[in-house]
Amino acid sequence: MLLDAAKGLEPQTRKLFEVCRMRNLPLFTFVNKMDRPALTPYEIMDQIEAEFGLETHPITWPIGDGDRFKGVVDRLTGIVHLFKKAEKRGGKAEIQQVPLEEHDKLVELIGDEELSDKLFEDVELLEGILNPLDMERVLAANQSPLFFGSAMTNFGVQLFLDKFLEMGTSPVGRSAVVVKTPKNKEESNIGPEFDEFTGFVFKTQANLDPKHRDRLAYVRIVSGVYEKGMKVGHSRSKPSKKYNLAQAQALFGSDRSAVEIAYPGDVIGINNPGNFAIGDTLFTGTSKISYPGIPSFSPEKFAYIRAPNPSSYKGFQKGIDQLLQEGAVQSLRQRNDDGGGPLILAAVGQLQFEVVQARLESEYGVESTLEPMGYDLARWADGGWDAVDKADADGKLFGIMIVQDRWKRPVLLFRNEWKAASVAQEEDYLQLQPWSKPPEDDE
Repeated sequence: MLLDAAKGLEPQTRKLFEVCRMRNLPLFTFVNKMDRPALTPYEIMDQIEAEFGLETHPITWPIGDGDRFKGVVDRLTGIVHLFKKAEKRGGKAEIQQVPLEEHDKLVELIGDEELSDKLFEDVELLEGILNPLDMERVLAANQSPLFFGSAMTNFGVQLFLDKFLEMGTSPVGRSAVVVKTPKNKEESNIGPEFDEFTGFVFKTQANLDPKHRDRLAYVRIVSGVYEKGMKVGHSRSKPSKKYNLAQAQALFGSDRSAVEIAYPGDVIGINNPGNFAIGDTLFTGTSKISYPGIPSFSPEKFAYIRAPNPSSYKGFQKGIDQLLQEGAVQSLRQRNDDGGGPLILAAVGQLQFEVVQARLESEYGVESTLEPMGYDLARWADGGWDAVDKADADGKLFGIMIVQDRWKRPVLLFRNEWKAASVAQEEDYLQLQPWSKPPEDDE
């Protein structure tokens, strides 16, 4: 969880936390931009605990902020990491490490009596008031290791990554539905020691190499071993359908390398002819295996998107389809629209719309126009269309737009949070949910 030291918890942080809490994922927290005027570390800790109910345990602790930011102390080792800004913007900071016991040397190097006094006071105070670091609680998402630094000056980031590797755990099992026969389904926890290969798609991306129009699906391996050329089943395909994973790649930034063998915990990129979507499970063996689908962020921006030039509609539709598969934005349509009506894009922020338009133009050579809509949030009606029709007939959905998602499930668009909360409370049979969860079976 990345926080701005000056702003603290922001809307996107809250959304990320809700998804992590839903998935019961452990959180490591990094407070960035300490080289700018910032909230006190105590204020940041209080914000996280008050809003999320999550206890934090500082692993590193900052010495000052803004122009007076001198470094951090590693509370686990008792080593103070002092830094000096690089002369070039974005360059790596010069770092000097001094044991906390060398009091006089630290006072001299810090060069600020107030900051050095506060450092020693804070270290003593934290030892007295904090609960001990408990990795069992961290992995259960009840305690979050907390780090401070500045990415712009490249200080504290490597220390965070090193600690993350030290404190991280080996790959763990995931809950899955195992289908042995159409009438024999059971839930099971599949761990890395499971013999058969399983993995799930968590991201797709098109046009990594614009010259070849390639498409990749990123797969995290849960169990078994990936081997080049292996054949796998697909959670949304017929049991007899198999896919040949002839090539896999490891990607780091713009670098790619071929992968011939990979193990649980590894992430590989496989060629995607359009069959693989976010949340899909790939597996070997005779039993069909499906991991839970991946929920989408609740959108807060909505707009109609159109191709102003009819002659470019084919390219426009191809680009939109591929970008939607990547999960860059979500798509909505008016009820009973099978594709002939206007397409509604739903996004968390305005930047996502701009990215979609820019990629349509640069990668597919088509222009697009956006028409913003006056709605601020969406709620999925898990009660189904009958519940929506009842509420609509009773006059409870006045001023609310009724649309459908790509699985033709009912979605209600609201103009404000108050109206959404009111309808959710008074018409609880609608079972309104802020998250879009994919269905168990592709419809």
